[in-house]
Amino acid sequence: MITLWHNPRCSKSRQTLALIEEAGAPVTVRRYLEDAPTRDEIVAARDTLGLRAIEMLRTGEKVFKELNLTKDSSDDMLLNAMAAHPILIERPIAFAQGRAVIGRPPEAVRVLL
Repeated sequence: MITLWHNPRCSKSRQTLALIEEAGAPVTVRRYLEDAPTRDEIVAARDTLGLRAIEMLRTGEKVFKELNLTKDSSDDMLLNAMAAHPILIERPIAFAQGRAVIGRPPEAVRVLL
């Protein structure tokens, strides 16, 4: 089973979901903007991805600048920002069997299939 943090308005997220469905893999879609992950879930995602918080953040989002965040902001500050503003979370993120990948490019999800 793959769990996908998905934004249907994002073309990369839609492409990633299509790859999963085309492979016939069972998938649970979580529209993370509507069903926002908790800070603990974001921390778990970061740890599973093996990334620093900044690497799973959308730095081009307007709210990133409004919050005066920078690429040098602490992980704690960035994690709090993602929890409060899930639009900042890079999308999509796919999880399966204790592993996770960001679907950029969408083909990255193939390692979970």
